Amino acid sequence: MHYKNGREAKNGDLIIHLSSNPGDRLAAGVLTGAKAEGGSDCNGVIIPWPMTNVHYADLKNCLHIDDIAAATIPDSTQAAT
Repeated sequence: MHYKNGREAKNGDLIIHLSSNPGDRLAAGVLTGAKAEGGSDCNGVIIPWPMTNVHYADLKNCLHIDDIAAATIPDSTQAAT
């Protein structure tokens, strides 16, 4: 089981669900119930933090929170030189 960027997915990971589908909502929380479904699909349940309601997601549309934290995001408040 792997996330969108190829990182191995493990139950207990803190993740964010990303999707380009207009009807999907952003979800972040703890991955649980992850299991390989055959082929390239692996599914799991995101338990939101703080607990609100459960969100089901295809792991190929998710990233581990550590990978997002390590990403370089341009600072839009700095003037370009």
